[in-house]
Amino acid sequence: MLDETITSIRPLDEAAMAGARARQDTLTKPPGSMGRLEELSVRLSGIQGKAAPVIREKAVITMAGDHGIVAEKIGNWPQEVTAQMVLNFLGGGAGINVLARQVGARIIVVDMGIATVLKADSRLLSRKIAPGTKNMANGPAMTVEEAGKAVTAGIKIVAGEIEKGLDIVGTGDMGIGNTTASSAICAVMTGRAVTEVTGRGTGLTDDQLKHKIDVINQALDVNHPDRSRPLEVLAKVGGFEIGGLAGVMLGAAARRVPVVIDGFISGAAALIACALAPQAKEYLIASHLSAEAGHGITLQHLGLKPLLELDMRLGEGTGAALGIFLAEAAARVLSEMATFAEAGVSGSGEG
Repeated sequence: MLDETITSIRPLDEAAMAGARARQDTLTKPPGSMGRLEELSVRLSGIQGKAAPVIREKAVITMAGDHGIVAEKIGNWPQEVTAQMVLNFLGGGAGINVLARQVGARIIVVDMGIATVLKADSRLLSRKIAPGTKNMANGPAMTVEEAGKAVTAGIKIVAGEIEKGLDIVGTGDMGIGNTTASSAICAVMTGRAVTEVTGRGTGLTDDQLKHKIDVINQALDVNHPDRSRPLEVLAKVGGFEIGGLAGVMLGAAARRVPVVIDGFISGAAALIACALAPQAKEYLIASHLSAEAGHGITLQHLGLKPLLELDMRLGEGTGAALGIFLAEAAARVLSEMATFAEAGVSGSGEG
């Protein structure tokens, strides 16, 4: 399935994009006056293959997984918080729930590898690969087979949501320790130093940050991940939810559905997805620039420009929800704003 998905990803529809640009030039506004919303509308046209893109059915897929690296005491929060926050998602009380309601997006919460055993719940999609990854400071976080299963699970999940009706999807995450895994992935895939891409996560002190950096360097020394083998990188220093999100990106791109990515963890997943299928990058929309140190480096490496810069670093898909709102706004401006001819307004060039 992974190979079939990758080969199904096609370039953006240039004819649809040309039609979108032509319409933008006839709308009742000075050319370019809607700024990056105009660029976004053209990209959406190319993704959907329609000169007038449509954003009605919206969803955020939030994936959760635990990380064995927490045994190295790289953060301030206990591992149990992953499961507790998932229950908060299901109860509608988290930040992502608030913003998803605001933008009219449904939330799909997925257990990709939570260490805690949760009761069966119809609101929780269980695709658990294992009860958390292994400690990557001592060896691979997972097997390559498990990494492939995680990516494939993401492909299948987004395919199912598209069958229900989906015009745009956002990615979100939950997992204590996942900024450590994301920093490791970022360092490997971008070639940057661990010190450059590692941030304070949930609020580390200087000494804690140094320890986190040391642990990541140890994981890289132990595992020797090779950036030319992205699935191996995921297996050695990644997380189940990161693999699942990479699959969501690939599966959506193969079906011409735009993907609004959230912050640093989604960015790490995008590094894996785009290394597997470079064409997938054209289908990704960066919602915001996270306050996490490595996120800007990640987006720069991917060639993506964030829509917002709000110093957010919550994850969950919160930034993606805001990005979905802007994508819908861009599409509606393109399709619903009157042209000069329709409005009986004199065009530009008349002073």
